[in-house]
Amino acid sequence: MQPRTNDDGLHPVFCTIVPPHVLDKLSHSGDARLADPARRTLEADALRRDRRRLTALAAAPATPTAGAVPAKPHRTLYDCENGTSLPGTKVRDEGDKPTSDASVNRAYAGLGATFELLLSAYGRSSIDGKGLPLTGSVHYGHEYNNAFFDGEQMVFGDGDGEIFLDFTYAIDVIAHELAHGLTQYTANLRYEGQSGALNESVSDVFGSLVKQFSLAQSAEQADWLIGAGLLAPRVSGDALRSMKAPGTAYDDDVLGKDPQPASMEDYVETEEDNGGVHINSGIPNRAFYLLASALGGNAWERAGQIWFDVLTGGELTPTADFEEFARLTVEAAGARFGERGEKEAVLKAWSEVGVRTAE
Repeated sequence: MQPRTNDDGLHPVFCTIVPPHVLDKLSHSGDARLADPARRTLEADALRRDRRRLTALAAAPATPTAGAVPAKPHRTLYDCENGTSLPGTKVRDEGDKPTSDASVNRAYAGLGATFELLLSAYGRSSIDGKGLPLTGSVHYGHEYNNAFFDGEQMVFGDGDGEIFLDFTYAIDVIAHELAHGLTQYTANLRYEGQSGALNESVSDVFGSLVKQFSLAQSAEQADWLIGAGLLAPRVSGDALRSMKAPGTAYDDDVLGKDPQPASMEDYVETEEDNGGVHINSGIPNRAFYLLASALGGNAWERAGQIWFDVLTGGELTPTADFEEFARLTVEAAGARFGERGEKEAVLKAWSEVGVRTAE
């Protein structure tokens, strides 16, 4: 079955790993070393987001050469040299030897790890299923505190060194942003409200799965953190988000406290951040963690397969809410695994976070 899309086709969006509310908090710091990079990042993100809205309908996605679906990635890395013109200067192509720039090499490896998980675990060639070439640009902007996928390519900032470090450090961040492309080419979830929170959650899920796959970690061994290694030493926190315990990733004098809820009981109603897409994603994130932990073993094999089946199955609507997604995961578990423990585990996981799974 072909994925269901909106009447006007794909809706590429501008998706960043650091939520706007975090940068906004930083921008109001009395310390210019913290506030200035945050303000510049917010301004750059706003410009890029507006540009993406204007060009989304006119832009045609890159397509691979006609023929057999590629079984190997085609990666190209560029250096923005702290400018903001994309993609920048080409510095590494597929098959080239590692460069002297660690950021380039980390991005190259992260793109490859994401391609490998999709192909090995789910039989999918790249994010579009047709071997779409993967492009990344490093050293974007000056002290740019973010990484993003703009519907066409990955972009990584160097961080300010005070709050955030180089955004290529975390392989799950690279995979998270690429997974927005996976969603773009499949369920095409609208980036607002609960469908937007699902969009963010799906990226966290596959970001975590790529990290676990690359480290050969079981669900029990995984840390279930998103962006571990991105926070500078002065920050009191472990990561940007915790799938295991939403709301506990950081508690810092400057950043504030992680606002993610772990269940519908604490669902956040807000007009900011497209209706709280980076905040309420904690609810489906925890549901996935609970499922993966209950099933045990490698999370990408059963829990990840169920999520992948829903994302690519064609029944998930672009404006899906949590209940629609949950119901489809129950159906997907039954369709793939029958009336075994997987379906019961899915039901229990969603129940624990307060999301209904029945009509």
